Amino acid sequence: MFKNLPITARQIQATEARLERIYEAALLGLKGDSLALEAGLTPNEYRVLLASDPLVEMAEQKGRADSEAQMAQIVRNAALNGDHKMALEVLRYQHSWVAKQAVSVEVNQTISITAALEAAEQRIIDLADDQIQPARRANADDQTLVLEDQRQPVSVRSVSVPVGSERDAT
Repeated sequence: MFKNLPITARQIQATEARLERIYEAALLGLKGDSLALEAGLTPNEYRVLLASDPLVEMAEQKGRADSEAQMAQIVRNAALNGDHKMALEVLRYQHSWVAKQAVSVEVNQTISITAALEAAEQRIIDLADDQIQPARRANADDQTLVLEDQRQPVSVRSVSVPVGSERDAT
């Protein structure tokens, strides 16, 4: 089940063979502990080796770069050989192309902003009549209510408006 697991502590050095195994594991796309195990190291040994020798990091980066270059070449060759989907993928990811966002809205009914505003205003008036006006009419003789109305400046007070709503006047 487990193959080549070290039982004793080993002296770890960045030999050419070890760097080659790290490169090959990174070329496959492995990272972290998986890369260490594929390269024949324990995760702890790999971290120690990575911290002690900059060539280890370079071997890993080179493996990743070569892997990316191979995949890019495959995608590019497919696009050049007529694969339109691959060509679009290259344009989208490498050249930042974005498909145009087109929204088509067809409205068969004429919308009148004036009519909509009038309807909204009427709903507000109806709401006010239902909630505020009945209480106001019920307490019309209340001294506090009269005093509050009288405290308004003359320029704000509406003198010509009859008591009650417009609907009551009609």
